[in-house]
Amino acid sequence: MSRRRATETVGSEANGASAAGTCAGQSDAAHAHRADAAHADRADAASVDATGETGADDPVAAGGRFAVVGRVCYALFARHASDRRHDADRKRYRGTALDTGFETYLSGAYGLSWIVAAAAFLPALVVAAGAAPAVAAAVEARFGAALLAAGSTATPAPTPDSVGPLRTDRAALLVATGVALLAKRATVAVAGLHLRWVVATRRTDIERTLPGAVRYLELLSSGSDEPRAMLRKAADGDAYGGTATSFRKALNAARLAGSLDEGLRRVARDTPSRELLAPFLLKFRKHAATGDEALSEFLATERRMLSHRQDRARKRARRFLELLTELFVAVLVLPALLVIGATALSVVIPELLPPVSTPVGVVPTRAVVLYGAVAFLVAFGLAAAVAVGTLRPPSQRASYEAPASPRAVLATAGRNPASTAVVAAGPAVALALWLAVAGYTLVNVALVGYAAFAVPVGLVAARRTRIDDAKDRELADFVHAVSGHVAQGRPLEAAVAAVARDADLGVLDDDVADLAFALRSTTAPADSARSEPGAGSPEEPTAVDLRGAAIERFVDRVDTPLAARTLGLVTGALNAGSDADAIFETLRIEVGRLYSEQRALRSSMQPYIAVGWAAAVLVAGVVAVVNTQVVDAARLAEFAAASEAVTEPEGVYPELERFRLYVVTQATMLASGWFAGTAARGRYAALLHSGALVACCYVVFTVGGLV
Repeated sequence: MSRRRATETVGSEANGASAAGTCAGQSDAAHAHRADAAHADRADAASVDATGETGADDPVAAGGRFAVVGRVCYALFARHASDRRHDADRKRYRGTALDTGFETYLSGAYGLSWIVAAAAFLPALVVAAGAAPAVAAAVEARFGAALLAAGSTATPAPTPDSVGPLRTDRAALLVATGVALLAKRATVAVAGLHLRWVVATRRTDIERTLPGAVRYLELLSSGSDEPRAMLRKAADGDAYGGTATSFRKALNAARLAGSLDEGLRRVARDTPSRELLAPFLLKFRKHAATGDEALSEFLATERRMLSHRQDRARKRARRFLELLTELFVAVLVLPALLVIGATALSVVIPELLPPVSTPVGVVPTRAVVLYGAVAFLVAFGLAAAVAVGTLRPPSQRASYEAPASPRAVLATAGRNPASTAVVAAGPAVALALWLAVAGYTLVNVALVGYAAFAVPVGLVAARRTRIDDAKDRELADFVHAVSGHVAQGRPLEAAVAAVARDADLGVLDDDVADLAFALRSTTAPADSARSEPGAGSPEEPTAVDLRGAAIERFVDRVDTPLAARTLGLVTGALNAGSDADAIFETLRIEVGRLYSEQRALRSSMQPYIAVGWAAAVLVAGVVAVVNTQVVDAARLAEFAAASEAVTEPEGVYPELERFRLYVVTQATMLASGWFAGTAARGRYAALLHSGALVACCYVVFTVGGLV
């Protein structure tokens, strides 16, 4: 984020903070002050920036397309914000950093609840009216005789048109009304759960980004910046996510209160990270008032403490992943075994698995087991992949964006997986349509179409990952070499030029050469300023800004998470006047640490990739043996003749049973591929692994005549 954009963001948050959850506009200003006064008994009026800020993105405040609806909802339902049952939601809302005010958010939730209630009422009325006669008949059959025998004083006996004293139409109306009211209450409850989820997500984001922000603040503390400027530079960093947002809120509150101490206190009070960010802000506030040396020592101590905490978190995540892998392997083979067991039981004891009546007709129990197994495998595979993905640090998750123009999408399809996904979607759909017209089963149409889409996207992602790994490896060498030259007293421009001239950096050669040229050109303004009489310091910031722009352009050209997290520190530290030797020494240590973490994570994930593939091969092998040795008409007849139980081998169709086992196997391939791929590199690798497993399974079962 640029400094100008961050300043505008802070300014917009400050303007929104003065409105405390109101619908912006001159006509609503008086109403906003009345709302603030009504909530003064439970919310500190000085914390309106945290409790009810209205950002520029608020459709009510900005006069967007939903402004009228928002104003109507606010006028009708904003009074509910003062109810005691929403005190917990208000307190939770302070830690969300949402763009709308609390009253606006809650009034929108109540408005949506009435819409949901109206939408649920009509279907519920139709269903209740249709089921009422059957319910009345069942009640009459069950309780009618007893009620008649009780005498004339008893409740009237039910008839097909009534249930006790109620007619069926009134009973249906009451049921539909109850369903609508439940839907309304559930919608408001979901809005509260959404706040809780946002708070938990933001807490996780803060705890993830705080260590990097503290390292950056420690680097800035060696310069001449005051604490407010240090926080502002950290708030400008996109890499610091939720921590940067909290810093911006603190600066915003400090601007309103006129004191940085007060701004830090308010954010520490309202932040969802009570164990990390709140103590850090309070200690930062205390040491900032003590002096620069005390602040630097505090930041160094805090950095070491957070690093140890990160190490412990990684160890816990690794232990959790081991347990998840054991559970994954144990659960993955159960669906196939259930389908095989259902097939065998239907031969030996057909009465044990009678057909099941469903809304679409009578379905064999084996089919129900099949559908349940497939749904379970797909859901379990997705859940396991998501769980593994959350254990991977966000800085090591690949994320790509497709260009806006179609021509750029085509041009980058060979190196950008997001562009490849857009390009490959069309041919994959066309192939699926051709297979459907050619008479292939819908299962194979979907599987082959998925593989045709997933494999190309995954291959491009794998190629891009190898290139990024090479860039990160060379980047570590580049930073190490530059740090050595700077430690010898050379200026940054000369150090980069020497490395570009003497070192072989592989894929980074062109990028480093461009950086060296750009840095050489930044010396011209400063040199000319020194040569002119009376010129001095006013020109020096221009050279520093150009140097920062050159480094930012180098980061954009390298375009890896490691470059963004490390070289981005240099610009702010140089602007702060920090010593170049200290900057690059810190940068060298940081790059080495992050690169070592990447390699360690990659090595630790290899066993889980092997487990995913081994589980898939195991299930495929078991099903192949069952299809060839068990699910056969002659084999089933021999098995029935040798069994003393009542058997019906003619009730089993070998071709159909083989196909059912094949479907379960393919679902297992998907689940295993998602698990292994997510453990390897993330969601794009999950596409590659699952697509490859599905394609291999299709070829083996089709060519081998197993389906």
